[in-house]
Amino acid sequence: MVFYDRHAPNHRNHTRDLPDVSAFEGYKAQDTEAVIPTTQWEGECKRAKELGLEPADSIEDKREISCFQRGELPHWSGINTFLKAPYVEDVRKVGDYDVAIVGAPFDIGTTYRSGTRFGPQGIRRISSLYTPYSFELGIDLRERIKICDLGDIYCPANITKSHDQITKGVAHILAAGTLPIILGGDHSIGYPTARGIAQCIEGNVGIIHLDRHVDTQEKDMDEIMHTCPWFHATNIPNCPPANLVQLGIGGWQCPRPGVKHGRSMRTTILTIDDIERIGIEKTLEIALEVAWKGASAVFLSVDIDCVDAGFVPGTGWPEPGGFLPREMLALVRGIAKEGIAGMEVVEVSPPYDISDITSLLAVRAICDVLGTLVKHDRVGGRL
Repeated sequence: MVFYDRHAPNHRNHTRDLPDVSAFEGYKAQDTEAVIPTTQWEGECKRAKELGLEPADSIEDKREISCFQRGELPHWSGINTFLKAPYVEDVRKVGDYDVAIVGAPFDIGTTYRSGTRFGPQGIRRISSLYTPYSFELGIDLRERIKICDLGDIYCPANITKSHDQITKGVAHILAAGTLPIILGGDHSIGYPTARGIAQCIEGNVGIIHLDRHVDTQEKDMDEIMHTCPWFHATNIPNCPPANLVQLGIGGWQCPRPGVKHGRSMRTTILTIDDIERIGIEKTLEIALEVAWKGASAVFLSVDIDCVDAGFVPGTGWPEPGGFLPREMLALVRGIAKEGIAGMEVVEVSPPYDISDITSLLAVRAICDVLGTLVKHDRVGGRL
């Protein structure tokens, strides 16, 4: 007690007024949680018992537990869909939902390290760690929107045929009035995804692309590879290059053929240094102004390697010097505020990941986008 007697009463103990923290986000978020309904959660618990039986008699708290798992809890078990959302086997019923998660397990467009065909599995698996509630956003996705998981698009071992499959699948979802969220897959799928979205939009489609690489080559090793999506996407009549914004580009992995073509298109590119100098808010202002000019919709493409390689080891072509995770998340939230017609997260390669941290960041990006869309009433293109 000698140390306490000498130190605490004189140094830290005080009778001063406490600081006012009522204006801080953390204080407000606690109050916001109190007004979020639990209707859908209660319905999920009821459904779990109807389908999975009542729990054993020895279970004391029977409110959330069934005999066979048929819901969110426990996080470490169960059949993993994205966020444990309902799996919809009949894709013709996708229009009953606000958001559809769909995998594109394709990595034949990879030029270095393969493995992104396992991206959808990895993202879904670690998504079970999450709940549908965001403390900062004050949103419970389960209570506000209907999310489903359609499983994966069938991607055969052929680039062109797989791209055609992806285009058809994405167009089917969006034509039903449902927001498609695509789990890649290598970045070559950016082209067929944009093509599927463009088919469903009257007017131009802007593209906001987060990446370390320009991805604007016509071909790579004589094929349409993951270095080529925006060359081909900007040749779609209603996806003009003037509406393509690329954020985070830089480093030693930008092939000169891609840079050469990008120069001819004069797309808008902001490097990490540009963004650090002008700040996130100004970056968002520029990106949204360019992507939305004369456009009817915007497609968001997030290559996970836009984040510094130290945070995303599980990717096919890591590049140091990218965004910090919180910078990337701030950008996707800012983009989502204005609404999107679709989103893809690509280049997650679980075979190279460590403790699922790359997959986890992909999940977080998607959840932040969905939460922001809900908070600002932008789901389904509502303005």
